[in-house]
Formats: sequence, C-alpha cells, structure tokens
Amino acid sequence: MNHFPLLAFGDTGWGDEIAGGLLVTVSLALATLPFGLLLGLALALGKRGDDPALRLSADIYTTIFRGLPELLTLFLVYYGGQNLLNALTAWLGLGQWALSSFVSGMVALGLVFAAYSSEVFLSAFRAIPNGQWEGGRALGLSHQRILGLVILPQLLRISLPGLSNVWLNLLKDTALVSVIGLADIMRQTGVAARVTREPFFFFGLACALYLLLTMISAVGLRRVELWTKRGEALR
Repeated sequence: MNHFPLLAFGDTGWGDEIAGGLLVTVSLALATLPFGLLLGLALALGKRGDDPALRLSADIYTTIFRGLPELLTLFLVYYGGQNLLNALTAWLGLGQWALSSFVSGMVALGLVFAAYSSEVFLSAFRAIPNGQWEGGRALGLSHQRILGLVILPQLLRISLPGLSNVWLNLLKDTALVSVIGLADIMRQTGVAARVTREPFFFFGLACALYLLLTMISAVGLRRVELWTKRGEALR
C-alpha cells in the first residue's frame, strides 16, 4: 500500500498537521533552552557561593527535579500552575487567565533541564583552575568581569559536551507535552494514526522526524564546538 498520499497537504492528507507539529516541537525546545540554561547557570553559581542557605536551596532543587519523572513535573506545573495563576489573578482582581499548554511545557521542561545543566556547569567550574580567578584579580578586574571575560568563555567550551546530551534529552522530552493537549509531533502523528488506522506508518514517521532533529542538532553542536575552540593553538 502506498502511504505517501496520507502526507499530502490540505484536506486529503496529514502533511500540514504534521508539519505544524514539527514546528511546535522545535519552537518548544528552542524556547526552553535559554530559560533552562540561565536557571542552570544560576543554580551552579548558587552551589559555588559562600551562602550555606543558597547552596542548600540549590542542592534541594536539583535533587527534586532530577528525582521526579518528567511527566509528573509536567502535570504539577500544568495543573498546579493554573491553580496558582487563578489565585493570583483573583487576588489582583484581573479575572481568570488560562495557562497555555505551551507555556506549561516550557516551564516544566525548563525546570528539569536546569537541574541537569546545573550539574554540568558545576563540573565545568571545577575544571577551571583557581589561578584563572587569581590572575584576573591581579589585573584589577572585578569578580563580575572575571566571570564574564575569563571564566564563562572557558565554561562554555568545557560544558558543551555535557550540555549537548542534556539538549538531546530535552528534544525527546518534548514528546511528553502531547498529554496536555499541545499539538506537537507525537500528538499529531497519534491523531493521524487513530484516524487512518495506520499506526506503524505514522509512528515510524515520528521516529524519523525525531532522528532528523537529532542529526541537525549534532551538526549544529559540532559547529558550536569548533567555534568555542577557535582560539586554541593548532597542534
């Protein structure tokens, strides 16, 4: 049987719905990435800080969100976040606001991404010799300038392999948002599989799309890795 007419665009096929699902998946992953990276870096800095309460809070955070299943985190954010939003808007007299599936997915996946990326950043911090900080202070640089001009460029290069793995996990975890109604790849291919009764074809297509995103990510990450090493001496 020729299945490719099922991928036609328009009323005769599912091509436009699946293309839309692919766009939603990519958009969700890209929107989650900066949120998770910034929060993960903040957690790593908190773990390296001098404040015991801040270190303990960061450790508790990473323990919770690395220990909870991602699907459970998603449900907690989607339903619990809506309750909190309702309470806040009622207190402010702003009426009822709805928390979208996209925002819920971004927040939930970002919280998990941050927990794992913080450990990657923390390991990278430990790999940078203390002499880098001492050299910056000897030049009269402030703590913030040392961090921004000396430490962070090295941190990105050292942490990139670990962050690449976390990013690929994030791409796969975006499939979970289909359970809260977001029209991503998994939801659109699932609907198409039920309607057409061709589950193997459409779920096989979903596999191909996720593998395609993985390969594109691998190429992009390789380019970023080469860019971070552009200043190293050739051997």
